[in-house]
Amino acid sequence: MLGLILLYWIGKYYYKLAEKYNKSKWGFTILGIVSYYGGIVLFSFILGMAAEIIAPGYIDSFNETLLGLLMLPFGFLSCYLLYKYLEKAWEKNKPNPNKLIDEIGK
Repeated sequence: MLGLILLYWIGKYYYKLAEKYNKSKWGFTILGIVSYYGGIVLFSFILGMAAEIIAPGYIDSFNETLLGLLMLPFGFLSCYLLYKYLEKAWEKNKPNPNKLIDEIGK
């Protein structure tokens, strides 16, 4: 249940961002959710590889619930970084209405 609420809020923020810049709302909502899961998978893989290199066999006895809770911040981090990147890129490419008005009649 908590996972569905998290996905709702992540999707909601990406939906509003895409709406603000006239982009594909549902496409970027799905991209936000995929970035959340992608960040969790990527950092879990990195943590697992590091744990196996440092202490072979340690990851086999590690609590899966604890691992899931440890990966939540990494999922949020990847989601936040993509959000800020898109926001910055779209703001940079946003047309200036004053320049557009000055070009009328040329």
